[in-house]
Amino acid sequence: MYCTIRRYEATDRSRTSELVKKVDDTLLPRLSKLPGFAGYHLVDGGNGVMSSVGFFETSAQADESTRIAADWVREEKLESALPHAPKITSGEVVANKTRELVSAGRSPGFSGGLS
Repeated sequence: MYCTIRRYEATDRSRTSELVKKVDDTLLPRLSKLPGFAGYHLVDGGNGVMSSVGFFETSAQADESTRIAADWVREEKLESALPHAPKITSGEVVANKTRELVSAGRSPGFSGGLS
């Protein structure tokens, strides 16, 4: 498995909601259709830092995701929201462990009510 991390700095914090909505509505559908797509996460690091983490079967597929993301920024006219080119780290995942996450304070089957 290969991973690509894109770190965007000095993002326009007043446009974070817009950016997240566009990622959900238009970027994720494109990325998820790529061969080898295994997952994507967008992280709001605060202070104008946004990072994305994408997982793919091959290095070439991960590289293609970076090209698609760059095209997407231009097509969605997000250059002012993401004014600097991202710092990109890409490579083979050499250690990995995942488990299903459960919301803090909740367990599977938690209904949200108090007894």
